[in-house]
Amino acid sequence: MLKRLALSALVVAAISGPALSQELTDERIKELALEAILENPQIVMDAVAILREREAEAQAATAAETLETQRALLEQDENAPVLGNPDGDVTVIEFFDYNCPYCRRAKPVIEGLVAADANVRIVFREFPILGDASVYAARAALAAREQGLYEEFHWGLMALSGRVTEATIQSVAEEVGLNYDQLLADMESDAVSEHIETSLSLAESLGITGTPSFVVGDTILPGLVDQARLEELVKDTRSDS
Repeated sequence: MLKRLALSALVVAAISGPALSQELTDERIKELALEAILENPQIVMDAVAILREREAEAQAATAAETLETQRALLEQDENAPVLGNPDGDVTVIEFFDYNCPYCRRAKPVIEGLVAADANVRIVFREFPILGDASVYAARAALAAREQGLYEEFHWGLMALSGRVTEATIQSVAEEVGLNYDQLLADMESDAVSEHIETSLSLAESLGITGTPSFVVGDTILPGLVDQARLEELVKDTRSDS
């Protein structure tokens, strides 16, 4: 797409004047394009800037449409873990990965928000994008729901200091009281796979490529944010509803 965009701009400039009356072959167009680039390299940079701007506009439009059409899935998906007040009037959605150090730094932010606002819901979207170990951890966490210990297991994994491994996952599972054999079996359930697939699909539509990322109302926040910023967005969303 970039090459076509750049060539179009270049050819228009190159064939102006008398050349417009000539019949141009593909080879001649390429020659003219190369000549124009050599004379004015800035043309390429301008084409790249135009392309990036159009891509950003398209992504923003897609994200806005997703927020409008997929609101129920984002906020009320029965296959997504919910912390805080299940009946709260404002929902904060977090996309995260257990191997993301910034997600671990978000742990006290989320805990503080829940403690400060008794009417907020936290929806967790397991978004394992940092390797096979992250996928394994996400599957294990989601499987812990079958034993009623998702929250305990989630915070246990987030409290780890190094990369999660099968060994550390098993250790945390046993510490919080999970039956590990049952956990391994439940990790392969359709519900676990569906949650992760839905997270990946939603993230793509929203333009989310990293962790942590938050969605509050119509606002998408990539990266680590502080508690005050989340509280501000919750307040704004509440007043708009």
